Amino acid sequence: MEQVLNDKIDEYKEKLLKSIIEVVNIPSVKDEPKDNAPFGDRIKEALFVTLDIAENLGFKTKNLDNYIGYAQYGDKEEGYIGVIGHLDVVPAGEGWKFPPFSGHIEDEKIYGRGVLDNKGPILAALYALYAIKESRLKLSKPVRIIFGTDEESGFNDVRYYLKKEKPPVMGFTPDCKYPVVYGERGRANIQFEIEYNDKNYKNAADEFFGFLNDYILSSKSCGDRLGIDFSDAEFGVMEMRGHNIHIEDSKFLFNLSLSYPAIVSIDEIIKRIKSKLSKNIKLNLLLNYNPVKFDKNSFLIKSLQKAYEEVTKLDGTPVTTTGGTYAKIMPNIVPFGPSFPGQKGISHNPNEYMSIEDIILNSKIFAQAIYNLAK
Repeated sequence: MEQVLNDKIDEYKEKLLKSIIEVVNIPSVKDEPKDNAPFGDRIKEALFVTLDIAENLGFKTKNLDNYIGYAQYGDKEEGYIGVIGHLDVVPAGEGWKFPPFSGHIEDEKIYGRGVLDNKGPILAALYALYAIKESRLKLSKPVRIIFGTDEESGFNDVRYYLKKEKPPVMGFTPDCKYPVVYGERGRANIQFEIEYNDKNYKNAADEFFGFLNDYILSSKSCGDRLGIDFSDAEFGVMEMRGHNIHIEDSKFLFNLSLSYPAIVSIDEIIKRIKSKLSKNIKLNLLLNYNPVKFDKNSFLIKSLQKAYEEVTKLDGTPVTTTGGTYAKIMPNIVPFGPSFPGQKGISHNPNEYMSIEDIILNSKIFAQAIYNLAK
């Protein structure tokens, strides 16, 4: 079966590359919301163009009020396999050797903002499903390729999706790395604050900056002085980053970001930090995404591991990641691809690219993975 799908993807190579460049040409950076464009006109355009590509490949498509859309193979509405990526991109920035939305090809690489993160991979997944469809392979479950539009800015696309649709029974997001990722760390943003007035300004400042010095600035990046230096063999050690001291509305404020292993809950972390606070300093939890962890021997993980190993002939032992993907918010989803072991993270950098070889190899892996899950 692998060879049948590989041959189809090789046959559709030029169509796939053309589709990727067409979508990369759209500067789909989040903008002010407008009527019928919750994340701006250019993101809406990218969604329209991508769904049009899917329709022309013969898929049924659905646009959920320009928040998110999908292409489906199979008639049933429930019990589907989901592959979710995103069409929104971070701003291009400076330092490009080619126009950042040109989709320029040089040295067998496509250059452009979003080609790796995440337009190339999700279109590679669409063409993987197209290869399955055109090979007339029978599947027992429907499959959706889901095109998100707010991954870079807060996952409001998926929140909207889950109000309108049931989640997939299983699936993956090609927005991380290989081999299959069975666990993501939790992520949290915390803010400390202390109020002051004209009379107690100095005392408040001394109390606030004394706390920061004693427990943040003098702490290791694992948060040892706060008592939150949790670690385990699978996820590694807690990572703590402090940033953005500022004054607002007669308050001193300081933000702290945490990347924490799955062995601890955010409630326990907050409890330990609060035990170090003086009476006038308050703690606000601004954001939290709990860790994601799947059984390494589950059908989902084993099926994706098998697809990776069969297509690449590489070791596919499941791994964890410090990154954050749609797996944080879309149930039953794990990160899978597109970057291979040893490749550097270039997603948000100038001169973002994806090699044509990697695009095609990803599509072949995705085809086998989708087939393994849905057959």
